[in-house]
Amino acid sequence: MLLANLSTQLTPQLISPENFQPYGQVIFPTDDGKQFDLEDAQLSLSGIPRFYIMRLGKAGIKFHSFARHQKCTQCLGSLGGKEWFMAVAPAVSPDRINLEQIAAFRISGNCFIKLDLGTWHAGPLFEDEFIDFYNLELHDTNINDYEVCNLRKLYNLNFELTVVK
Repeated sequence: MLLANLSTQLTPQLISPENFQPYGQVIFPTDDGKQFDLEDAQLSLSGIPRFYIMRLGKAGIKFHSFARHQKCTQCLGSLGGKEWFMAVAPAVSPDRINLEQIAAFRISGNCFIKLDLGTWHAGPLFEDEFIDFYNLELHDTNINDYEVCNLRKLYNLNFELTVVK
């Protein structure tokens, strides 16, 4: 007998440097000439960096798997001021996700995020037809540093964001 996948609702919180801290950093605009400090992205890129504009088609706001990168930090931000969402879980378990520590964030188009090494993430998620994102990772991240945790297979779970307009 097949069990139906359980769908779990997750309400995104508006991102801030404080509430996103367990997963990475939020970087907002600063004045030109400001000296480097801890508010700047603290990057770990041991290899050839790849900085590019990634066009994603309509992703929707449902997910059933997380990915992570353990060899580099990853920076993501939308172009054109588009709002988007990201679900995350801390990098504590080698191959599983603590379901109680999953959080979702609403990210405005005036900042970018830096994911810490090993942070599990689902997204970018959005409801637009497409959004262009700038993405900073290593040139081979998606080949040599890409782990996936399928929540549907492990826990029989799907997630859907509850977005309040």
